[in-house]
Amino acid sequence: MYSVVQEIAKYGIVPVIKIDDIKRAVPLMRALLDGGLPVAEVTFRTDCAEEVIRIIAVEFPDVLLGAGTVLNAEQADRAMAAGAKFIVTPGFNRRVVEHCTAKSYPIIPGCSSPTDIEAALECGLETVKFFPAEVLGGIKAIKAMSAPYGNVYFMPTGGIDESNILSYLSCDSVLACGGSFMIRESLTKVTEITKRAMNIIRSVRA
Repeated sequence: MYSVVQEIAKYGIVPVIKIDDIKRAVPLMRALLDGGLPVAEVTFRTDCAEEVIRIIAVEFPDVLLGAGTVLNAEQADRAMAAGAKFIVTPGFNRRVVEHCTAKSYPIIPGCSSPTDIEAALECGLETVKFFPAEVLGGIKAIKAMSAPYGNVYFMPTGGIDESNILSYLSCDSVLACGGSFMIRESLTKVTEITKRAMNIIRSVRA
């Protein structure tokens, strides 16, 4: 778990990808790589998500590939079997968390309150997803919750883009940010936006 978390922290951002057409998987991942970002989270929000993970895992074995929007243990198993290296959930589901930890799947569960955070700590986790970040108070909320939970790291996701990512990454409690703002129909735009995002990250985490 810790090696995956360290890798995510090194990149500072996790592109959240929803793909409806498997033909888009390889070109989109290549566009992200051209922008300097070898990490991605494929959401289980489409029927082809499992196949997309499998394709990317085969074509780009060095990419730090995660599965997001995982809602149950069966999806977690399918994602890991397809080649995912970590699991992300939108909320804290104890059954899913315990299933993943029992199988040594790296998991970052969604937590939106102190109660959720304490549940994660009880399960031995110290890295959580804060979702939906902007709706729940953004960086101010993270800083407030960091006071009693100084050993917890957050991956805020939801409403994050080029205009506010710097404020998040400047906080020591933020491991990385999740976001879909660099994902566009134009693959050239994906690369351009990813490069800009990486420049922002380097400006605070050089």
